[in-house]
Amino acid sequence: MSLPKLWSFHHILMLSVFSGAANGYYTYNWVQCIYSSPDFSDMVYLNSYYFNKYLFVQFNSTVGKFVGFTEFGVRNAEIWNNDPAILQQNRAEVDIFCKPNAALTKTAIYDKAVAPVVKLSLVKKGDSRHPSLLMCSAYDFYPEQIKVSWLRNGTLVTDVTSTEKMPNGDWYYQIHTELEYIPKAGENISCMVEHAGFSKPMIYDWNPPPVSEFEWSGPLLFTAGDAALMLGIIIAAAGFIYYKSK
Repeated sequence: MSLPKLWSFHHILMLSVFSGAANGYYTYNWVQCIYSSPDFSDMVYLNSYYFNKYLFVQFNSTVGKFVGFTEFGVRNAEIWNNDPAILQQNRAEVDIFCKPNAALTKTAIYDKAVAPVVKLSLVKKGDSRHPSLLMCSAYDFYPEQIKVSWLRNGTLVTDVTSTEKMPNGDWYYQIHTELEYIPKAGENISCMVEHAGFSKPMIYDWNPPPVSEFEWSGPLLFTAGDAALMLGIIIAAAGFIYYKSK
């Protein structure tokens, strides 16, 4: 079952009464349109009146009339229910006010989907003994609902390090998911993103940067034979240079 949606606005009237010290009293009218079905078939119109945060009278479209909750509210409900024009106007607000505005909101907001921009990055470099830390980031997507998963050779990874989703403050969102793993030769690491902006799950493969020929994965060790061979090469090169110079 989908969560009920709410479309509402406020009319607020502030009243002040002074009797020696300033004591503030206020009353306000709150109109709400509540629904959960996509076709608005369960739309409910509420027209509520409050005094100092206390509800004293309300029209509910499912009831079809005003109901008072205080002595003053009961008197107002009786007067309004006996006025055919007021009663007819409130009964018609579901079709005149609620459904047209809910349709505009649904088209402009709920049905919109902006696909995320996805980027994979290396946070911490590892080797055969130390774990690497990868980050999969999705930027500027809407709506908020999104699923980001890691795949290792096509198999779903369950031990994800961390996931953080944040609002940008401009209706869009971003999410960052980290994966810690021990690199292995020939292994394929991917980030899979599922969002309403995509027609299907999108998979992004991690392509590690090429290793420089001068990078070494461990300490450089020389044996006695290696040292003798290197010394022989140096002496031969020096003799060749001396011969050419003469």
